[in-house]
Amino acid sequence: MTGPAIEDRLAVVEREVAELKRRLPAEQLQEDSVDAMSGAFADDPEFDEVVRLGREMREADRMEYGEQ
Repeated sequence: MTGPAIEDRLAVVEREVAELKRRLPAEQLQEDSVDAMSGAFADDPEFDEVVRLGREMREADRMEYGEQ
């Protein structure tokens, strides 16, 4: 048994997203997502750990590829 083609599934998703956008107030659509999230993780030690680990990974990648 096969399911709907990817094109058909994508069309459904696009229609649903359009409907959700239509329902949202216009000012909410224009809100900058960065500003909306700013400070959301302030003083969160787990988020600080995620940031630290991400920095370590980027530094390790730079060392591996000889970048500065």
